[in-house]
Order: sequence, then structure tokens, then C-alpha cells
Amino acid sequence: MTNRKMVVQLTDKILKKEAKIGVIGLGYVGLPLVLRFCEVGYKVLGFDVDSGKVSSLKQGRSYIKTIPSSGISTFFRNGQFDVTDDFSRLNEPDCILICVPTPLTEKKEPDLQYIEKTTDSIQSCLRKGQLIVLESTTYPGTTEELILPQLEFTGLKIGKDFFLGYSPEREDPGNKGFTTSQIPKVVSGVTPSCKKTATALYRQAIQKIVPVSSPRVAELTKLLENIYRGVNIALVNELKMLTDRMGIDIWEVIEAASTKPFGFSPFYPGPGMGGHCIPIDPFYLSWKAKEYDFTTRFIELAGEINVSMPYYVVSRIVDALNERGKSLKGSKILILGVAYKKDVDDARESPALTIMELLQNKGATLLYHDPFIPVLPPFRKYHFKLKSSPLTKPLLRRIDAAVVITDHSQVDYEWVVANAPLVIDTRNVRRNLKRWKKNIVKA
Repeated sequence: MTNRKMVVQLTDKILKKEAKIGVIGLGYVGLPLVLRFCEVGYKVLGFDVDSGKVSSLKQGRSYIKTIPSSGISTFFRNGQFDVTDDFSRLNEPDCILICVPTPLTEKKEPDLQYIEKTTDSIQSCLRKGQLIVLESTTYPGTTEELILPQLEFTGLKIGKDFFLGYSPEREDPGNKGFTTSQIPKVVSGVTPSCKKTATALYRQAIQKIVPVSSPRVAELTKLLENIYRGVNIALVNELKMLTDRMGIDIWEVIEAASTKPFGFSPFYPGPGMGGHCIPIDPFYLSWKAKEYDFTTRFIELAGEINVSMPYYVVSRIVDALNERGKSLKGSKILILGVAYKKDVDDARESPALTIMELLQNKGATLLYHDPFIPVLPPFRKYHFKLKSSPLTKPLLRRIDAAVVITDHSQVDYEWVVANAPLVIDTRNVRRNLKRWKKNIVKA
């Protein structure tokens, strides 16, 4: 079959919704994609190495709070959705979307083991006419330098026998204003025919498609989006530390600056960087830049500032306790919010975890309350055997300090301040209080 016929055949299956979609990695990125393609009429086969997730989905249960179980169970019943941990079934889908994690190693270098293992699985099942698209955030060159050679090792030819592209995920968990279908999708392909088939696929499910010239452009696009945020957050974090010394309220400064109708976009300080993107993605580019004898000084400086913020918060806790004649060692510290951002159930890379470890190492007794995370799971670096404590008056009155790390909407901070002896505020929750309270310390 010629290149053109293969493209026409796959595109025709996509347009007629006869193509089966495979999604590898059923987390905060993959599961919304599954549901979106089901919504527009495709059959979807989900893959995940986590048998617990597979079991939950087969029972029609969602393990992500922002995704209701109703849609999952409906698509299972009508036969549109199936899920498996058997990767030998990767020959079944016509289009395969890769949504696996891309973390960092302990040395802040890219950890591509999940992409590599996934590519190995696809390679062993690759057949003619399949489209593979990587969505995981990574450094420019990954698609063409790592995935392409492995798939071509099968003897099949790119752009003729199979198609390969990159389309960065842009999910924002907990943001009800932008659903998967509403967020514009950057799409690229290794060859023109690859881009054509990938564009045809995403156009069926996403309202706006943004084609770009190469996977390297698309890969760097995602990194730029998160580096932009990381650098600007580092700027306001540095200013927060300065303004604390100067006796100026950085939050009031930002609010005033935000009244300028042009040339300014507000970013807000916090206790450190969290989530699966902003704390990680800039280091992917910094690592790759070294291959070109280039040092990304701006990015690395921003990373240093953001990484230092949990240490700054702990120093503020120590100072606040000292002013009240208390030592951190032996103090009972309640962490309010361990999720990496407001109103989500995801604690990956949360600054709360670093702060908790630092406090624990200094001899503090830890408790936490988070309405979205009832039990702290084990993480790669952290292992806290803790359950969320109910937020009660007796609890607040027996602790030495409450530290607001994540400002969940469900928590009544006015009530917390009224009942806790000391509140360390890293999120400016005091802005909603009727009057300033002496037991609030900014951090």
C-alpha cells in the first residue's frame, strides 16, 4: 500500500469514527482524554500498569475526584470503553496516545523510563496503519530521537507504514472553566502525513487545533508554557521574602499592580512549587541545553528560588514559635492542605511534603488536614504514615501552630484563626478575614 493510500485509509477511519483509540496511562491526563473520545463516539481501550486503577475503572469507579464515575460506568455499559493492563493488546487500537509520567531523577535529570518502557511495548505490537502520539511533557527531540528509532527498528517506515507525532497535554485539574475539549491542542508530526493523521484525530474531539512544524517545536511549546509560569512565580516568591523584611504586604502590591490594564500579568507567591509540571519541566530543558554547551541561567535561578521556598516557610514557623517562647522540637504542627494546588486531590511534588519532612527532621510532631486527601500515599521521596485529621476545635486548641499550605475552598479560615493559637499563612487566606488577627504570621 502506498503512503497516500495508508494516510487516506486511516484518516477515513478516524472521520467515520471507526478507528479505535488506545490511551496509555490513565491518570489526570489520560483519563479525561478517554472520556472525551468516548463522548464524541469512539471506542477507547485504556492501558495502565496499575492493576488497582484497572480494577476501579472496570467497576465504573473514578479514582480522580474531579472526574465523576457516572461517565465511566456509562461508557463501559455501552461498550465504548474497555481497560486493561495487558500491553500485548496494543495491536488493537488504530491510534495510540501516550500519557505516562516524566519525572526527574534525584539529580534533577529527566527520568524517561516510563516512555522507554511504553515504547518497547508498542514496538513489540506495532502494525501497519497505526498512529502513535506522545503527550507526556519532555525535552525537545524526545519523539524523534528516542521513540522513532525504536519503532523503525521493526522494519516499518515512518510516514508510510505508521505515523508518529507529539501533542503536549494541557490539562489543568480542578479548573472547571477549561475542559479537555475547550483547551486548544498543539499538534505535530514527524512527517507531513504524520501531522495530517494526528490533526485529523484531535480535530474530532478538541475545538481548536494548533498545528506546528515539528515535534521539537511542540515539545518546547509545552516547556515554555510552564517555564513562563515558573520564572514569574520565582520572581514574586523572591519579592515576598524581600517585602517581609521591608514590612510591605506583597499581596497588596500585586493587587495594586494588577489594576494596570496592559503590560502586567499577576502571579502569586506561595510555599513552593507543586504538581507534575512546573517544578519539573524547566529542568528538562536545562538538561537538554547542556548538549548544546548552553547554560539556562534564568531557568536555573528561578528553580533555585522556588526550591528554597519550603525552607523559608520552615524558618518563618521557627521564628513565629520562638516569639511565643516555644521550640519547634516537640511542637505539634497542623498542616492545612497537602495537595499541590487548591481543590484537587493530587499531592505529587507538593511543597507540603518537603515542609513536612523538614519539620519532622527538626523534631516537630505532625498532623495534617486535607478534605481531598484522606490518607497520604507513599511517594518516590516521601513516606508519611498519616491520615487526615478531622478539623475540630479540640484539635486546633491542642496544636502549637497551623500552617496553611493549600487554601482549599472547603476550609473556614476565619474559624481556624479564631480557634488556633497560631496560624502561619503562606496563601494569603487572611484577605478573607473580617479583621487582622494577631495570631496570623505571613510566610
